[in-house]
Amino acid sequence: MPDLWDALEEEKPLQIAGAFNAYAALLAERAGFKALYISGSGVATASLGLPDLGLTNLNDVLVDLWRIKGATELPVLVDIDTGWGPELVIERVIRELERAGAAGVHIEDQVALKRCGHREGKKVVPTEEMVARVRAASRSRRNPRFMIIARTDAYALEGLEGALERAKAYVEAGADAIFPEGLKSLDEFSAFAELGVPVLANITEFGKTPLFSVQELAQAGVSMVLYPLSAFRAASKAMTRVYEAIRKEGTQRGVLDLMHTRGEIYDIIGYYEYEKRADELLKDLEGEDGKG
Repeated sequence: MPDLWDALEEEKPLQIAGAFNAYAALLAERAGFKALYISGSGVATASLGLPDLGLTNLNDVLVDLWRIKGATELPVLVDIDTGWGPELVIERVIRELERAGAAGVHIEDQVALKRCGHREGKKVVPTEEMVARVRAASRSRRNPRFMIIARTDAYALEGLEGALERAKAYVEAGADAIFPEGLKSLDEFSAFAELGVPVLANITEFGKTPLFSVQELAQAGVSMVLYPLSAFRAASKAMTRVYEAIRKEGTQRGVLDLMHTRGEIYDIIGYYEYEKRADELLKDLEGEDGKG
């Protein structure tokens, strides 16, 4: 089964698609993505109807991971926020996610009562505390190819130099890659690329980072490009329009253009193959019943 390192060999920069459920994972795979992402914000919002304020836990993420890994063999990167606890908890988090099929995680240096990376009011822990988080994650993985990505939110508080100093410490502690959140220029991404490990760029809509193209990010030395909630945001708007149309107009006829047809959905989930197999099993059962 391919991992994130394999995907990086195949595609660089590696585009990583946010998948908020198993069906979205199938759609992303069909579109040609080589890796998937489970967003902490996506779990909170799409699965639980909660804001991204550190309100989720390991079990919430595991449920989504199990379902997505049941639908695809693509490697999945998982957002574990601040690790959901001290070092012993982080060690368990890594072991459980690795056992459930994750290909890697990113862990961040915000305080436990965290905020969305593109909101004001963020606070970060001391560098030494984040170093301990990274060490705990790194030492607890069984597979050395399980990727540990250290995210730093320090740019918003300590500027570029402060975030770079933190990133260096996180790499020395065992991080395989760096995720600098909220950068505003390609030159800033280039500065992180000089650390000598893969750099992940979070290209999320309506945030602080411009929507740089994958070509621009490649020139800046970025290795991975994340699109955490693009499909979810589009689906959310389309669903809102459909629900409103049905309530206001008493029919869905005016919004059919927003929908996949029954046949298109059946094709995506392999319905016809399952149905054919079910028919064969029923025929076998009918044959056995007639033997008596």
